[in-house]
Amino acid sequence: MSGLEGRTALVTGGSRGIGLEVGRLLVAQGTHVLLVARDEHRLRRAGQAVGAQWQVADVTDASALQRLGQQAAEQLGGMPDIVVNSAGAFELAPIVQTSAESFDRQIAVNLRAVFLLARTFLPAMLERGRGDFVTIGSVAGRQAFAANGAYAASKFGVRGLHGVLQAELRGTGVRATLIEPTATDTELWLAIDRERHPQLPDRDQMLRPEAVAGAVLFALSQPEHTVVSNVLVDRG
Repeated sequence: MSGLEGRTALVTGGSRGIGLEVGRLLVAQGTHVLLVARDEHRLRRAGQAVGAQWQVADVTDASALQRLGQQAAEQLGGMPDIVVNSAGAFELAPIVQTSAESFDRQIAVNLRAVFLLARTFLPAMLERGRGDFVTIGSVAGRQAFAANGAYAASKFGVRGLHGVLQAELRGTGVRATLIEPTATDTELWLAIDRERHPQLPDRDQMLRPEAVAGAVLFALSQPEHTVVSNVLVDRG
């Protein structure tokens, strides 16, 4: 038994990839899930496919996150027990060829959104003395790769923010978990020109989103006072 039946969860990046697979697994465990993303059409289809509720929101917008908190409480019957940060932005370019707009976009989606979601949903968890705040990081938050300047800056930042959350949440009953997968086969790779980046692994050699979602489920399924702080997920 996972202990997730009857709990509530909000999953960002929920219309595709890792976020969608996390939603699918949680629904299968009896969790009431609210998927969040920006593309209304895709999000509606995702929600219908996995049996989850859905809500359109831009997680980089502070005012939109305030509204999302109210909407989530209405749709889930209260603030969620679980928040999974899975929204992501990924572009490859050498630092000298990375535009300021691309850098800002990746920082906003991958790092600033985690901060905003923490400010929105952690207060209710702290008041209850229970909850899970899970963030999808990356091996690129631990290891430097060429052409990863903006993405690495965001994911190294996520790991630092997670460390602070761990320190601040210790003893509160609220758990923070950082999942750090290696390259995972999602649609983010479709926009990458492989001729310009021949060092990249083939997609059939990457992790599957289901494997990363399984790591999330593992962390969430631990006994109440057991914290899985960091999970590195690699393909064997």
